[in-house]
Amino acid sequence: MSAQTTRSALIIIDVQQSFPHAPYWREDDLPAFRSALLELEAGCRARGVPVVHIFHIAQGPFAADSGLIHALPWLPEPADAVFHKHTHNAFTDTGLDLWLRRRGIDHLIISGIRTEQCCETTARVGSDIGYRVDFVTAATLTFPMTHAGSGRTFSAEDIKTRTELVLAGRFARIAGVEEVLADLDAPRRQAA
Repeated sequence: MSAQTTRSALIIIDVQQSFPHAPYWREDDLPAFRSALLELEAGCRARGVPVVHIFHIAQGPFAADSGLIHALPWLPEPADAVFHKHTHNAFTDTGLDLWLRRRGIDHLIISGIRTEQCCETTARVGSDIGYRVDFVTAATLTFPMTHAGSGRTFSAEDIKTRTELVLAGRFARIAGVEEVLADLDAPRRQAA
């Protein structure tokens, strides 16, 4: 285990059973997302990187009493920590920041559902409060959205591209699964 991996944490946002019960849920991109997230999660665990699950609590299928505030069945458990949020970012009133800082973690690897909402917002807030952020777009999932004013529908790919555009170089490094895992290995290779 390198100093780099112990200063990193994988943040898996809202990969919870609530989503398949939401009216906009689609499984078109689910296989690729699941594959990327599982590769990232397994790679982080193998390198000793803590895995943190964040779950959203709101109304409908996201209500605390819905029985759906649990990981999707394919997501490995247990996590090193679990936090529940009531806002779009994973920091406000959750205790996540304190948990990370007590462990000397200064590098976040962001993944989860939805790319442009909770994942992007967490990346922005994390960057603003001093974390180095890798945003792994392949390990995020979103759904098409229709603009209320123009009626134009943006595909999930359109939304992911826009998210990368606004995060890159400002709030996060946009990185692939293999790139993040290779970076976690780099200090070990240099020490050998």
